[in-house]
Amino acid sequence: MTKIIAPILVCGVWLLAGCGSDPPPRSVREYLDNPIVLEAAIVRCAENRNETRYDAECLNARQAVSLIEARQERARHDALELQSQRKRDALRRTQQAVAEARRRARADAERRKEAAYLAQFGELPPPLEDEKNDEIGANAPGAVIPEIVETQNSAPTLDVSLSASDGGNAPVAESMPESDLEEVRRPNEELHD
Repeated sequence: MTKIIAPILVCGVWLLAGCGSDPPPRSVREYLDNPIVLEAAIVRCAENRNETRYDAECLNARQAVSLIEARQERARHDALELQSQRKRDALRRTQQAVAEARRRARADAERRKEAAYLAQFGELPPPLEDEKNDEIGANAPGAVIPEIVETQNSAPTLDVSLSASDGGNAPVAESMPESDLEEVRRPNEELHD
């Protein structure tokens, strides 16, 4: 009988020893890994704050909540920083596009000004780099420049046989007036007498 009572007694003591000890409190890591247990612990700790103020599980649960809030705040801060960077990049691209448009507008204005100046002399402006050399625009000037013909005894005179063929309003010399320096001086001398 003692053989039966001894193992029963040992098992009973062992059961009493197992039931008597409290389980260790959950750690912060356990609460972070299992949000349902964390929520249950927060609800339990919030019901009676005075009794659970210094409870190890409640302290660990509050610390886990603080860590989760810090992570969420950091993620929100990173998202806002990324959004700000995107806006700065978009603003920079817009400013660069505006500067490029202004530069092109100034270059086009200068080119039109140069083309208008060269058109007075019947010359075409030099083509842009991206324009083809064999294409001539529809608005190319059509002025004709008379050639200078030299004779043996006289000064060079203009060949007036050329005329504007484009119907433009460029002046065309009909004939070259003969002028003598003496004829020009005589009327001036008569005025002074």
